[in-house]
Amino acid sequence: MEPWMWTVIIVAFVLVIGLVAWVMTRRSRTDDLRRSFGPEYDVALSEADTRREAESELQARRERREQLQIHALTPEARDRFSSAWRETQARFVDSPRVALAEADLLVLDLMRERGYPAADFEQRSADVSVDHPDVVRNYRAAHAISMEAASDDVDTERMRQGLVHFRALFDELLRDETIEADRRVG
Repeated sequence: MEPWMWTVIIVAFVLVIGLVAWVMTRRSRTDDLRRSFGPEYDVALSEADTRREAESELQARRERREQLQIHALTPEARDRFSSAWRETQARFVDSPRVALAEADLLVLDLMRERGYPAADFEQRSADVSVDHPDVVRNYRAAHAISMEAASDDVDTERMRQGLVHFRALFDELLRDETIEADRRVG
């Protein structure tokens, strides 16, 4: 065989190996993001034009989250927030619209207390999605219902659903699992 043919074969072999390595790296990244973000991965995928865009967005969220200093609540803060939630929930019976707005603010206050920045809603939900991907959908739904209730005539059942959605994130934020997530991310 001619020397130039050996060169072509070696170059083709190297290219194939490089392509296989690239595909395996991409697949590994996709699997890691799917595992980490759960249902939020599919949300990002549906909102982006391409898989690459969605995965870049999720990776950017992770990197932003790594810069945050999320911490556990003190027992006193946990008690204070639990008490405030019970009051908000009790208020729902007489003033569902007011209770729903209070729940929205209470979740925001709890996020701040844990160390999440109080940026606009979209940024807050993106930040919290890194640590709590299973309940961020509830947060978005609850916030949307809260915004509707502030400007429209929303029925009590819909407001109750909003309160239940807020409660899902509230309960997650009240626990210390974010600290474990922080150790996995970092």
